[in-house]
Amino acid sequence: MSKVEEFEELRPLLFSIAYRILGSVGEAEDAVQETWLRFDGSAARPASTRAFLSATVTRISIDVLRSARVRREEYVGPWFPEPLLSDPYQDPARSVELADSVSMAALLLLERLSPLERAVFVLREVFGFGFGEVAAAVGRSEAACRQLSVRARRHMEAGRPRFEADRAERAELAARFFDALREGDVTGLRELLAADVSMAGDGGGRAPQLARAVVGAENVARLLASVFPLMARIGVTFEPHEVNGEPGAVFRDRDGRVLHTLALDVLGGRIQTIRSVINPDKLGHLGPVADAWASTREVRQARRSAG
Repeated sequence: MSKVEEFEELRPLLFSIAYRILGSVGEAEDAVQETWLRFDGSAARPASTRAFLSATVTRISIDVLRSARVRREEYVGPWFPEPLLSDPYQDPARSVELADSVSMAALLLLERLSPLERAVFVLREVFGFGFGEVAAAVGRSEAACRQLSVRARRHMEAGRPRFEADRAERAELAARFFDALREGDVTGLRELLAADVSMAGDGGGRAPQLARAVVGAENVARLLASVFPLMARIGVTFEPHEVNGEPGAVFRDRDGRVLHTLALDVLGGRIQTIRSVINPDKLGHLGPVADAWASTREVRQARRSAG
């Protein structure tokens, strides 16, 4: 195969590695593009193109993550990963690891790791690379990588729930949730939420967002049931869609532009966490982005009119 053909065959894997390290679609795509430039500019053909490209995109992603973390310390409000509607890389032998590692909850846990721990965990635990390949990718000895892997796995396991919902159960619960949301049904929503459910949004100072997380089934149900009918009145619609491998939806304004995404964490037959990404800088890869400020003004006007 030509260099281009080899690279394109491996592009889904490279993007998936970079996205899990960075939590950003745009930065992951940039890392993949930089990887291509380095591959195209190298005179020699590596013994293993997969190993070479995976190591290259990992090193680039680690460097990007180190600088990104400085920016995230100054981020306005909660920081959530950029929503991913579908993972381009598929491997039936590792489908469970791949699906789990791309969830909002898992990516937020990965944020607690150092850049090296994060890269080692992604390569070893998610994609199943051997320690020799991992060591070559991150520039550390195999022994050091084993230690990094143990620490990373310990942190991840400590933050994970004790048991997770079946995919069919999650889908059924999410369908009931969105039906109740359409109807503005407080009781129906409350029955689906965990007692200590939390709802938060990532606006990054670039879009309206809640001042703080809303906690508790009653509070969350009443807020959702009061707001969505007003959003529907100004032409906002939503389409249920998996977001980062979890039940969720993409919300659009009357012109079909992306307003925000919603992802649901389901555990023990109840929705535990609702995360919304409304920062326009994180939505551009999904299509034209709506003016969230204008939509919020319209919702307020609709509320005054209803009152």
